[in-house]
Amino acid sequence: MVLVKSGKTKDVFELPDGNYLMKLKDDATGKDGVFDPGACEIGLTIKDLGRKSLELSKYYFERLNALGIPTHYISSDIENVTMTVRPAELFKGGGLEAVCRMRAAGSFIRRYGAYIEDGAGLDYLVELTLKDDERGDPPATKDTLVMLGILTADEFESMKALTQKIAAILKKDLAENGLELYDIKFEFGKIDGEIVLIDEISGGTMRAYNGGTPVEPTDIGSFVIK
Repeated sequence: MVLVKSGKTKDVFELPDGNYLMKLKDDATGKDGVFDPGACEIGLTIKDLGRKSLELSKYYFERLNALGIPTHYISSDIENVTMTVRPAELFKGGGLEAVCRMRAAGSFIRRYGAYIEDGAGLDYLVELTLKDDERGDPPATKDTLVMLGILTADEFESMKALTQKIAAILKKDLAENGLELYDIKFEFGKIDGEIVLIDEISGGTMRAYNGGTPVEPTDIGSFVIK
C-alpha cells in the first residue's frame, strides 16, 4: 500500500488494484475539547471513535448502495478499522462538503444567531463549503462555485438534491431508532463523471439528539445497529 494522504480523521492508502483503503482514527473535529462536526480542526480524541465511525459508515453505505444511491463504498474491515473505496476525483481545490441542516445548531448559530433561535427548525437547508482549513472551510454560494469553475450550475443542483435525499433517508432511520438528526455533513466527489457520496457517514459527521439531549458520536450506532 502507498500512503496517499494523512488527514485529520483518517489516513488514505492506494491499493495495488487501484482502489483506496481508508483507515479511520479516533480524532474528532471540534474546538477546546468540544465536539463539532462542522469544525475544520481536530478538537479532541474520543476512544473507539474510529471503529464506531466505521460500523455506522458500513451500515449506511450498504443501505444507500442497496437503494441505488451513488457512493464510493466497496467494503469494510471492522477489526482493522479500514474501509475500501473506489477512487473518486475531488472537486477543484481541496474538495467540497455539503452540510444539510434540519435544526439550527453549531456553526449555523454562531453565524446567524441574531436571526434564529438555537434549535429552531430548518427545512433541509443545504450549505456547500470548500474544504480549506486555512480559510476555515468557507461556505460558497451556487454563483460563487460556478464563477470559480468548481461546479457547473447543474452539478450544484444535483449535489443539493442528493444531499437532501440522503439526509432524509438518514433522518427517517434515526427517528425510527429514537434519535433526531439536527445536521449532517457529507463529502462528494466524481467517479466517471457522476457525483457520488464519498468519505464516511458516522457519528463524527452528524449531530443527533435523544429527547433533547445530544448523543455522543460513539453512541449513535448503538441506537441504530441491532
